[in-house]
Amino acid sequence: MPIPSLIRWGAAASFALLLITACGGGGGGGSGEPLAGAGSISGSVTKGPVANATVVAYGIAGGTMGAQLGSATTDARGSFTLTVGAHAGPVMLRVNGGSYKDEATGTAMAMGPGDVMTAVMPGMVPGANVSGIQVTPLTSMAQARAQFMAGGMTAANIAAANAAMGNYFMVSDILHVHPMNPLAPGSGAGAGADARNYGMTLAAMSQYARSLDMPFSSAMVALMMGDASDGTMDGMYAGSRIAMPMGGMMGSGMMASTAGTSGLSTAMAEFMASAANMSGLAPADMAALMQRLAGSTGAV
Repeated sequence: MPIPSLIRWGAAASFALLLITACGGGGGGGSGEPLAGAGSISGSVTKGPVANATVVAYGIAGGTMGAQLGSATTDARGSFTLTVGAHAGPVMLRVNGGSYKDEATGTAMAMGPGDVMTAVMPGMVPGANVSGIQVTPLTSMAQARAQFMAGGMTAANIAAANAAMGNYFMVSDILHVHPMNPLAPGSGAGAGADARNYGMTLAAMSQYARSLDMPFSSAMVALMMGDASDGTMDGMYAGSRIAMPMGGMMGSGMMASTAGTSGLSTAMAEFMASAANMSGLAPADMAALMQRLAGSTGAV
């Protein structure tokens, strides 16, 4: 029987996010051209482009993760294509492994052991070829939110969670907008507001992780997923403070209540003022998003 995906918090001074994969299920897929007559999903994995990562697609049944449909490996740009057969209904994408260029430090960084990124799609039509799907920290947060809504990852909950997370970070469509890469010189000039907000939000998460001396900035994704899962960005889940993956930081290793609000706003300002920001954008260009985050109650 498939094992539902779960988020678990460790009892010690660390926070661990584990997505437990289904037993058995389909396989295949690969990163080549879609098979004739089979449905496919293509897109990008971004925390900075994530190269050589494993992307696995799962069907969703009864609001929980079901059988594996297909898999692929990302290329140097973070792109992937996988086949999903004749699957109909919601789909979850799960990414682990690989490496990326961290926005805050500008250095190559591996995904942390056990760290994952996810995305959920409300539905697939059998045989359809869906392109341009993004897997990012924001889609990961939306997946965690949908998972913990009443009924789990139903099509309606997935659509609502994706829309809510986009609204929170001022991105119209987190599944299809490609984030601007602020490490690419002049990238801000040709990017729309959605892409700018998306890219700078991801950079702010990396900057926040850097301020905490996290060895893997991908650990911040797990923290933000946990924070978003109950619908309020307040450093808590179900009334309990979320533990940080290191000791002696943020109040005895606990996630700050402002991490997903004013904390990200401050981190965004710090990143924009740093030499790592190659986008050409100034703080004034991101003022609307920074002000929104700084004044947010945390409600997603």
